[in-house]
Amino acid sequence: MPAIRFDRFVRYAELTAIVHAFAAEHPELVSLESIGKSHEGRDIWVVSATNRATGAAIDKPAFWVDGNIHSTEVAASVANLYFLNELVTEYGKDADITRALDTRAFYICPRINPDGAEWALADRPKWVRSSTRAYPYDEEPIEGLTVEDVDGDGRILQMRIADPNGLWKSHPQESRLMVRRDPTEVGGTYYRILPEGRFEGFDGFTLKVKKTLQGIDLNRNFPANWRQEYEQLGAGPFPTSEPEVRAVAEFITTHPNISGGVAFHTWSGVLLRPFDHLPDTEMHAEDLWHFQKVGAKGTEITGYPNISVYHEFRYHPKQVIGGAFDWIYDHLGMFSWVVEIWSPMREAGIDKYLYIDWFRDHPIDDDLKVFRWNEAKLGGMAHVDWKAFDHPDLGAVEIGGWNRFHAFGNPPPQFLEREVARFPKWLVWQALLSPKLELLVAEADAIGEDTWRIRLVVQNTGWLPSYVSKRALERKVVRGVIAEIALPPGVELISGKRREDIGQLEGKAYKHTGISFWPDYHVTDDRAKIEWVVRGRTGDRIAVMARHERAGTVRTEIKLT
Repeated sequence: MPAIRFDRFVRYAELTAIVHAFAAEHPELVSLESIGKSHEGRDIWVVSATNRATGAAIDKPAFWVDGNIHSTEVAASVANLYFLNELVTEYGKDADITRALDTRAFYICPRINPDGAEWALADRPKWVRSSTRAYPYDEEPIEGLTVEDVDGDGRILQMRIADPNGLWKSHPQESRLMVRRDPTEVGGTYYRILPEGRFEGFDGFTLKVKKTLQGIDLNRNFPANWRQEYEQLGAGPFPTSEPEVRAVAEFITTHPNISGGVAFHTWSGVLLRPFDHLPDTEMHAEDLWHFQKVGAKGTEITGYPNISVYHEFRYHPKQVIGGAFDWIYDHLGMFSWVVEIWSPMREAGIDKYLYIDWFRDHPIDDDLKVFRWNEAKLGGMAHVDWKAFDHPDLGAVEIGGWNRFHAFGNPPPQFLEREVARFPKWLVWQALLSPKLELLVAEADAIGEDTWRIRLVVQNTGWLPSYVSKRALERKVVRGVIAEIALPPGVELISGKRREDIGQLEGKAYKHTGISFWPDYHVTDDRAKIEWVVRGRTGDRIAVMARHERAGTVRTEIKLT
């Protein structure tokens, strides 16, 4: 397999070839499956990464990673492929990666939305939020502007039209840069600005951008806090109505060994945690403490701030998000994060800004900082000089301005690998926090001529408790450790149960510090013991097993001696 370049975006055929090559060249670590088909019939690929010699992925605690659920956010796919490459190339070299693949599993879905990404990466691109399926109606709006590359240069930029009543004017220090006019300002040269595209039914006066025919937002179609279209745009007709989301939801629910996951998006340069729709006061304290610990580590490793969606990343102060990826925490109690890759504002020296609120309002000096950064570092990629264009529908316009896809919505090529390289260490660290069921004692003691006591002791050597989160307990989605004994022919079970739930095992996560007023009454609450009495013969072999959906499976055989 040739070396993969991480300074560009790949279309579906190449992405498919890459993940197949990983599986073919690293069969001891990587396997590949299609978990479903997209709206247009493309396979949605998931890579399972683990050391097969130490057990199957499903028998180990696991961590989910995905990306590119939104069509234009193709840097998210690069982040997934970079992570996979780090796992296979650093196995046996990096201690944490080696331990993670030996004892845990990763499920990696680099492109949830292959259809939308194909549109975004086309030679003549078309932008939609997510799916290419028509929703909520099948017919295209008749009049208005359709956003597209109207001049054929492979980019979708902006169009400006001179208008005395326009909102926009040139920045006082840079004529190419458009900023809003002051509230009481008159007497200048002003413009109207709209996205680049073609316009149907122009009456000479009114300009309106069409709502796209493809109105689905796949990241509003998950089950948790799903709401109808009147409350949540793009949510779809019912939860998991869309094949891409249904495929992901079915995979995750049928792989309860997953303890957490990260979904990659762009852009804001921030690590986002639940809740999307509730304040921190509604979260179990232990879960909040864990999110805060993981977030702090994420900031330390990646340099990205970590924040709550509800408290710091809402699109409007009176609205909340529903139907998003935090479903895995809200319903299943798996710790979830969303990474918004890339912050051009931070690159331009704007260190403190309020994420979503910055887009609503900010000083015009910020615009100039971003423009100057574009000139100095990007050679003008982020902001294209205005050029006259004879528009087929609108007549004389100018095309130029901000280049959203290539410098804002995704890192420019020269920064792409640097940006996605921030994350593998944090992902591996999170996976290593998962509960891990391990065997401590498996023995048989003779208590009579043909009678033995079988003893099995297991412990959780992971950081998190076996149930992972208090949310999981509250939602009753996890069982305790299940202990089983399998008897060969001729061996009789005298006491004990063939299968028994022996409860949850705590981890190290919620213990107090050495200087604490609260005594630890449960010093070994990470361990569980079960005993059986059997009647058999010397030399008989008894199979025992303990399993926990999230903490893994241990199996052993005990010889009666």
